[in-house]
Amino acid sequence: MMLSFVMVSSVMMAGNNDPAPKKILPYPIQQQQLPNGLNVVTVPYDSPGLAAFYIVMRVGSRDEIDNGRTGFAHFFEHMMFRGTEKYPKEAYSDALKSTGASANANTSLDRTVYHMTGNASMLDKMFELESDRFMNLKYSVQDFKTEAGAVKGEYTKNSASPYEQLDEKMNEVAFEKHTYKHTTMGFFKDVVDMPNQYDFSLEFFNKFYRPEYATIIVVGDVTSDLVNSLATKYFGNWKHGSYVNTVPAEPVQKETRYAHVKMANFPPLVSLNYKAPAYDATKIDMHALDLLNALMFSEKSALYKKLVIEEQKVRGINGNATNSRDPYLSQIYASLVDAKDMQYVKDEIMKEIEKMKTTPVSQDVLDEAKMRFKYSFAMGMDSPTSIAEALAGYVWVTGDPESINKAYEMYEKITPNDIMEVAKKYYVSSGLTIATISDSDNCPIK
Repeated sequence: MMLSFVMVSSVMMAGNNDPAPKKILPYPIQQQQLPNGLNVVTVPYDSPGLAAFYIVMRVGSRDEIDNGRTGFAHFFEHMMFRGTEKYPKEAYSDALKSTGASANANTSLDRTVYHMTGNASMLDKMFELESDRFMNLKYSVQDFKTEAGAVKGEYTKNSASPYEQLDEKMNEVAFEKHTYKHTTMGFFKDVVDMPNQYDFSLEFFNKFYRPEYATIIVVGDVTSDLVNSLATKYFGNWKHGSYVNTVPAEPVQKETRYAHVKMANFPPLVSLNYKAPAYDATKIDMHALDLLNALMFSEKSALYKKLVIEEQKVRGINGNATNSRDPYLSQIYASLVDAKDMQYVKDEIMKEIEKMKTTPVSQDVLDEAKMRFKYSFAMGMDSPTSIAEALAGYVWVTGDPESINKAYEMYEKITPNDIMEVAKKYYVSSGLTIATISDSDNCPIK
């Protein structure tokens, strides 16, 4: 049976005399939605013989709401490579090689992304392979336990890093109820118990690996007609699910919190983690936080010159507001030369934050920061993979790849007053979690 499509326009129609707005991505984003809810995105790009094939699943550690059962979004990043009846693991690998591609995946707070880049003439085979494992994944209890053991091994390896230890402690302290409380790997006790959760793994897959959670992105030497026809052919019978997840809301933080890792003979670290808003491509807040952090911590900033170059108390300093589906964090990191300077460095950062709340940056400095953002992004859009990767980032937080263009329109609108306002709104002590690494028994700063 032929399936009809619901068209999603990729271009906002301008008025008769109004030019269409200039977009940061100079290639058309062509979208079609299948009746089962699967969104299909095509970006034709001049890359003869080459195409990137991405599947963005909007399921990450955020969606793990069941007590004692964290880490399953990351688990399926592994499990999806175990094979199916049609293409067992080795057969899948051999078929993939025929496309000239290698497949990989990664998981984070809000998503799991599966991706490959290969021969565009083999796109039919890519669609066949991916649709088979997304719709027909099957594994035995023993396969499940083997992969759960591999996940535990990865956790153990990662947790040897003090940075990973601190990240885990910081998230657990910073959040009370929201599932951002645990990292992508999950709580260790849950990872240890994972081999006993075979039935739950089937339930998790049945809930989330459904077309309404998925977006296919194909970029390169392709046409939307071809991509849409292959999506219909191979994914058209993927059954829409019925599960709707309810992630617990995080209560408002009312006090500064602390997390600490004791580690001798390791570079001391100060991390200031402020509660930040959920990403919204139509609002100023996250875009202004990006620019605020760039203005405070770039190599051109006064703070960088003072702490890193002149005083040489800090090895490096940076700030980053993470785009996320729900309110998460804007994080500042400073790696120190000597732990005795921790309080001083923290105080200097806080002084700069207070200055940003009351003293508007010059328009020229702000314009230069915007320009760096814009051209750094534009210069990176030079391959099917980089374009697909960028679009995937906006798909998982908004569901709409056109958000990439809306975002850069929003950056252009930000004023010096906006920078002051977001500093006042989000960089407050009541929303702060201070995280440190040093040889002290407890957090050595206040």
